[in-house]
Parts: sequence; C-alpha cells; structure tokens
Amino acid sequence: MASCVGCWVKKLELLVLLLGRLEMSHKRKAESQSSREKEREEEEEEEEEEEEEDGQQGKSNAASGGKTIIVILDLASLETVKTRKGDYQLMNCDDHVGILKKHNKDPAKYRPDIVHQEIMAVLDSPLNKAGKCRLLVHTERNVLIEINPKTRVPRTFKRFSGLMVQLLHRLKIRSADGKDTLLKVIKNPISRHLPAGARCYGFSQHGALHSPTHFAAALPDDVPIVLVLGAMASGSISLADHPYVTELVSISEYPLSGVVAANRIFGAIEQHWGII
Repeated sequence: MASCVGCWVKKLELLVLLLGRLEMSHKRKAESQSSREKEREEEEEEEEEEEEEDGQQGKSNAASGGKTIIVILDLASLETVKTRKGDYQLMNCDDHVGILKKHNKDPAKYRPDIVHQEIMAVLDSPLNKAGKCRLLVHTERNVLIEINPKTRVPRTFKRFSGLMVQLLHRLKIRSADGKDTLLKVIKNPISRHLPAGARCYGFSQHGALHSPTHFAAALPDDVPIVLVLGAMASGSISLADHPYVTELVSISEYPLSGVVAANRIFGAIEQHWGII
C-alpha cells in the first residue's frame, strides 16, 4: 500500500514538473512573439519616418529650383546564391558558371561588376559630393535599393559582393555608429520615389542624339531631374519597360558602357552648373 502511494506521489510530482515546464514554454513563446511584434512595429515606424523624410527632401529640392538629380541604375544583376559550403555569395559569371549552366541561365547576363563600377562613378562624382544626387538601384529581380550619397562603397568587387549579400538578406545596412542608414531596400514601384513634375531621361543608343554639353545646357532649371542608366550586360533602356521615362537620349554615336556614359553626363552637368 505504501509503495502504491509513493508511486502516485512521484507521478504527481512529475506531472507538476511537466506542467511547470509547459507554462514556462508558453511564456517564452509569448514573450518572443511580443518581442517580434514590437520589432516589426518599430521597423514600420522607422520606414514611415524615412519615407516622410524622403518626401520632404524631394519637396525641398523641388522648391530650391530643381537643382537636384535622381540617378537610377536599372536592371542591375544582384542575386544571391547558396554554395555547397552553405554560405551565400553574389552570383556572377566568373565564380558560378556551373550553377548557372545547371539552371539553364546565361552566364554572360550575370555581371554585378557593372553596377559596382557605376555606383562608384556616381558616388565619387563632384556632382554627388556637392549634394546634388540621390542614387537608386533597381535589379532584374525587381528589388529597389536606395544608397545614401555619403556611403563609401568597397573598392574591391569581393568586398562589394559581401556587402550586397548582407543587404539583400538584412534589407538594411547601417553605419558603424548606427546613426545613419547607408543602404536599404525600399518599396516598389520606382514612381512612388520620384518627385511630382520630375523630368525623367532614359539613356539608350536608340534615343535622340545629343552631345553631353548640349544635353546639360538643355536641362530644365525649375523641376527635379531623373537620369536612368542601364546596369545590365546587354540591352538598353526602353520606353515600353519604363513608363516614367519622358524622353530617351543618346550621348554618342557609339555604344558606351554605363560607367563611361555616367562620367560623360555628370562631367557636362558639373561644367554647366559650375561644380568644379
């Protein structure tokens, strides 16, 4: 009889222990869910604040005589891939030929080095250093990225690749002190980030031919200006794929790489605006 009582006591103690652990598990789950909801709310509030700041910046620039340029690097090849080692890399035609061919993809189209060069050309330009630029990157996968004009992008492609992988997974890169957002993924479509009344020029070999100096001199002074340059390995900007583009422009009789076109355009605008 005593042994039966002792057995029931042990069972009850075990049941109480299990109930305690179950209650603790529910509390942890509730706390974790509450923490995630709080983080989500904070991120949404932060995004709303940043969008308001962007809108105010656009209105301020428009009010100051339209002396600002929004640069869009379009159709950039920025896509991550998981390797056999389990880490993620930026897919490119040099390091991932086998993976690309396995999935019947053309390796020649995967050239993230092109947008790397164009980003450096924009950020290093006197036009940007004078505070006259805002930079957006739109990828072939329809991801829209905003880059802070004060960002110093890594000079080597390997480090740039690591930064882009981090951005595409975390959606935001902050400065070392955490005060500034250097790169962030923003909501589509592109048109929601363009100021009202902006004049948008797409650069293509099939556009109306202008010399860079003539193009710069003809830019309006009373509205914001948007420049769309291709960041792809082949092809060109077209009106059919870019409804927000108001005019297609060509600045040479010959096909130019994106970085060369950017340097010619910025150089002419800097000269016209008196930025040395």
